[in-house]
Amino acid sequence: MTVRTVHVTISGLVQGVGYRAWTEREAIALGLSGWVRNRRGGAVEAVFSGEAGDVAAMLAACSAGPRLARVIAVDVDDLAAAAETGPFLVLPTA
Repeated sequence: MTVRTVHVTISGLVQGVGYRAWTEREAIALGLSGWVRNRRGGAVEAVFSGEAGDVAAMLAACSAGPRLARVIAVDVDDLAAAAETGPFLVLPTA
């Protein structure tokens, strides 16, 4: 199994549309660990860690988001640090 960890910033109409809760459900369904939170500037930020194929599936899903979202961009940075472990979390806005 190849583990991949990414830091993601999603921009567009992604706050006030259930994006964080949707992200949590999708990540848990894929067996990913990490976290998601709103940013004060209007974006959503997340870290996903897990099997590379599952992370790729999550990134593809983030491009569409939940039904009411209007995603403009999904910026992805691969992290060289150790993979996140534990349950997927929804963090407070930063």
